[in-house]
Amino acid sequence: MSRTGPARSGGAGPDGEAGRDRIVLVGFSASGKSTVGRLLAGRLGIPFVDLDEEVEALAGRAIREVFSREGEDVFRALEVRATGAADAITPAVVATGGGWMARPELRDRWPDAVRVWLRVSPPAVLERLGDDLAGRPMLDPEEPEDSVRRLMDARLGAYARAELTVDTDGRSAGEVAARILELLNRR
Repeated sequence: MSRTGPARSGGAGPDGEAGRDRIVLVGFSASGKSTVGRLLAGRLGIPFVDLDEEVEALAGRAIREVFSREGEDVFRALEVRATGAADAITPAVVATGGGWMARPELRDRWPDAVRVWLRVSPPAVLERLGDDLAGRPMLDPEEPEDSVRRLMDARLGAYARAELTVDTDGRSAGEVAARILELLNRR
Protein backbone atom coordinates (compact mmCIF):
# COMPACT_ATOMS: atom_id res chain seq x y z
CA MET A 1 0.00 0.00 0.00
CA SER A 2 1.58 3.24 -1.07
CA ARG A 3 0.82 6.34 0.88
CA THR A 4 1.96 9.89 1.22
CA GLY A 5 2.71 11.33 4.64
CA PRO A 6 3.75 10.00 8.01
CA ALA A 7 2.87 6.40 8.75
CA ARG A 8 0.66 5.91 11.78
CA SER A 9 -1.87 3.31 12.69
CA GLY A 10 -4.56 3.01 15.30
CA GLY A 11 -5.60 5.64 17.80
CA ALA A 12 -7.61 8.77 17.39
CA GLY A 13 -7.53 11.19 14.53
CA PRO A 14 -5.50 14.37 14.29
CA ASP A 15 -7.55 16.11 16.97
CA GLY A 16 -8.15 13.03 19.11
CA GLU A 17 -11.87 12.85 18.30
CA ALA A 18 -13.64 9.72 17.09
CA GLY A 19 -14.68 9.99 13.47
CA ARG A 20 -11.59 11.91 12.48
CA ASP A 21 -9.43 8.82 12.08
CA ARG A 22 -10.31 8.64 8.41
CA ILE A 23 -11.41 11.51 6.19
CA VAL A 24 -12.76 10.09 2.95
CA LEU A 25 -13.05 12.36 -0.09
CA VAL A 26 -15.82 11.32 -2.46
CA GLY A 27 -17.22 12.82 -5.64
CA PHE A 28 -17.28 12.75 -9.40
CA SER A 29 -14.22 12.57 -11.66
CA ALA A 30 -12.30 15.85 -11.74
CA SER A 31 -13.77 17.08 -8.46
CA GLY A 32 -10.24 17.32 -7.05
CA LYS A 33 -10.18 14.35 -4.65
CA SER A 34 -6.54 13.42 -5.23
CA THR A 35 -5.11 16.94 -5.34
CA VAL A 36 -7.15 18.18 -2.38
CA GLY A 37 -6.49 14.95 -0.49
CA ARG A 38 -2.74 15.37 -0.69
CA LEU A 39 -2.99 18.97 0.51
CA LEU A 40 -5.38 18.09 3.32
CA ALA A 41 -3.26 15.19 4.54
CA GLY A 42 -0.18 17.41 4.49
CA ARG A 43 -1.91 20.09 6.53
CA LEU A 44 -3.12 17.51 9.04
CA GLY A 45 0.20 15.67 9.13
CA ILE A 46 -1.39 12.30 8.40
CA PRO A 47 -1.01 9.77 5.56
CA PHE A 48 -2.80 10.14 2.24
CA VAL A 49 -4.15 7.15 0.32
CA ASP A 50 -5.40 7.42 -3.26
CA LEU A 51 -7.54 4.35 -3.97
CA ASP A 52 -7.29 4.79 -7.76
CA GLU A 53 -3.49 4.70 -7.46
CA GLU A 54 -3.80 1.60 -5.29
CA VAL A 55 -6.01 -0.09 -7.89
CA GLU A 56 -3.43 0.68 -10.56
CA ALA A 57 -0.66 -0.72 -8.37
CA LEU A 58 -2.62 -3.94 -7.80
CA ALA A 59 -3.41 -4.27 -11.52
CA GLY A 60 0.03 -3.24 -12.74
CA ARG A 61 -1.57 -0.93 -15.30
CA ALA A 62 -3.77 2.13 -15.71
CA ILE A 63 -7.45 1.93 -14.77
CA ARG A 64 -8.53 2.62 -18.36
CA GLU A 65 -6.51 -0.45 -19.43
CA VAL A 66 -8.19 -2.58 -16.76
CA PHE A 67 -11.58 -1.47 -18.10
CA SER A 68 -10.64 -2.11 -21.74
CA ARG A 69 -8.92 -5.48 -21.16
CA GLU A 70 -10.87 -7.09 -18.30
CA GLY A 71 -13.94 -4.90 -17.87
CA GLU A 72 -15.67 -3.04 -15.08
CA ASP A 73 -16.20 -6.13 -12.89
CA VAL A 74 -12.44 -6.69 -12.57
CA PHE A 75 -11.91 -3.01 -11.78
CA ARG A 76 -14.60 -3.15 -9.06
CA ALA A 77 -12.98 -6.25 -7.51
CA LEU A 78 -9.64 -4.44 -7.43
CA GLU A 79 -11.34 -1.42 -5.85
CA VAL A 80 -12.63 -3.67 -3.06
CA ARG A 81 -9.12 -5.03 -2.47
CA ALA A 82 -7.59 -1.54 -2.44
CA THR A 83 -10.20 -0.34 0.05
CA GLY A 84 -9.56 -3.35 2.28
CA ALA A 85 -5.82 -2.69 2.23
CA ALA A 86 -6.49 0.88 3.39
CA ASP A 87 -8.20 -0.46 6.55
CA ALA A 88 -4.83 -0.61 8.27
CA ILE A 89 -3.90 3.02 7.64
CA THR A 90 -5.39 5.34 10.22
CA PRO A 91 -5.51 8.17 10.66
CA ALA A 92 -5.61 8.94 6.94
CA VAL A 93 -7.11 11.06 4.23
CA VAL A 94 -8.47 8.75 1.52
CA ALA A 95 -9.33 9.81 -2.04
CA THR A 96 -11.82 7.43 -3.63
CA GLY A 97 -12.78 6.67 -7.20
CA GLY A 98 -15.82 8.42 -8.67
CA GLY A 99 -18.13 5.43 -8.20
CA TRP A 100 -16.86 4.32 -4.78
CA MET A 101 -19.59 6.08 -2.80
CA ALA A 102 -22.33 4.39 -4.87
CA ARG A 103 -21.22 0.98 -3.55
CA PRO A 104 -22.71 0.36 -0.08
CA GLU A 105 -20.17 -2.37 0.73
CA LEU A 106 -17.42 0.23 0.35
CA ARG A 107 -19.00 3.42 1.67
CA ASP A 108 -20.24 1.63 4.81
CA ARG A 109 -16.90 -0.07 5.47
CA TRP A 110 -15.61 2.74 7.70
CA PRO A 111 -18.63 3.76 9.81
CA ASP A 112 -16.68 6.30 11.87
CA ALA A 113 -15.12 8.04 8.87
CA VAL A 114 -16.03 11.56 7.89
CA ARG A 115 -16.96 11.45 4.22
CA VAL A 116 -16.60 14.74 2.35
CA TRP A 117 -18.38 15.18 -0.99
CA LEU A 118 -16.37 17.41 -3.29
CA ARG A 119 -19.27 18.66 -5.39
CA VAL A 120 -18.49 19.75 -8.93
CA SER A 121 -20.76 20.85 -11.79
CA PRO A 122 -20.84 19.11 -15.19
CA PRO A 123 -19.37 22.17 -16.99
CA ALA A 124 -16.47 22.24 -14.51
CA VAL A 125 -15.88 18.49 -15.02
CA LEU A 126 -15.71 18.97 -18.79
CA GLU A 127 -13.37 21.95 -18.44
CA ARG A 128 -11.06 20.17 -16.00
CA LEU A 129 -10.92 16.92 -17.97
CA GLY A 130 -10.39 18.60 -21.33
CA ASP A 131 -8.62 16.14 -23.63
CA ASP A 132 -8.40 13.53 -20.84
CA LEU A 133 -12.09 12.68 -21.24
CA ALA A 134 -11.18 9.76 -23.51
CA GLY A 135 -9.10 8.32 -20.67
CA ARG A 136 -12.14 8.08 -18.39
CA PRO A 137 -13.70 4.67 -19.06
CA MET A 138 -17.15 5.51 -17.69
CA LEU A 139 -17.53 8.59 -19.91
CA ASP A 140 -18.37 8.71 -23.61
CA PRO A 141 -16.05 11.06 -25.52
CA GLU A 142 -18.60 11.15 -28.37
CA GLU A 143 -21.24 12.61 -26.03
CA PRO A 144 -19.18 14.17 -23.24
CA GLU A 145 -21.75 16.47 -21.68
CA ASP A 146 -24.59 13.94 -21.79
CA SER A 147 -22.44 11.14 -20.40
CA VAL A 148 -21.16 13.34 -17.55
CA ARG A 149 -24.69 14.44 -16.65
CA ARG A 150 -26.15 10.90 -16.81
CA LEU A 151 -23.44 9.36 -14.67
CA MET A 152 -23.43 12.25 -12.22
CA ASP A 153 -27.23 12.11 -11.87
CA ALA A 154 -27.02 8.37 -11.19
CA ARG A 155 -24.54 8.97 -8.36
CA LEU A 156 -25.96 12.13 -6.75
CA GLY A 157 -27.98 10.24 -4.13
CA ALA A 158 -24.90 8.31 -3.04
CA TYR A 159 -22.71 11.41 -2.86
CA ALA A 160 -25.38 13.20 -0.82
CA ARG A 161 -24.90 10.59 1.94
CA ALA A 162 -21.57 12.21 2.83
CA GLU A 163 -21.38 13.96 6.20
CA LEU A 164 -19.90 17.12 4.67
CA THR A 165 -20.19 18.81 1.26
CA VAL A 166 -17.79 21.31 -0.27
CA ASP A 167 -18.42 22.95 -3.64
CA THR A 168 -15.27 22.97 -5.75
CA ASP A 169 -16.33 25.11 -8.74
CA GLY A 170 -14.31 28.31 -8.86
CA ARG A 171 -12.10 27.27 -5.91
CA SER A 172 -8.46 26.27 -5.94
CA ALA A 173 -7.42 22.99 -4.34
CA GLY A 174 -5.93 24.98 -1.46
CA GLU A 175 -9.22 26.79 -0.91
CA VAL A 176 -11.14 23.51 -0.93
CA ALA A 177 -8.71 21.96 1.58
CA ALA A 178 -9.03 25.03 3.82
CA ARG A 179 -12.83 24.81 3.67
CA ILE A 180 -12.74 21.12 4.62
CA LEU A 181 -10.53 21.93 7.62
CA GLU A 182 -12.93 24.69 8.64
CA LEU A 183 -15.91 22.30 8.47
CA LEU A 184 -14.05 19.55 10.33
CA ASN A 185 -13.14 21.95 13.12
CA ARG A 186 -16.82 22.87 13.54
CA ARG A 187 -17.84 19.23 14.08
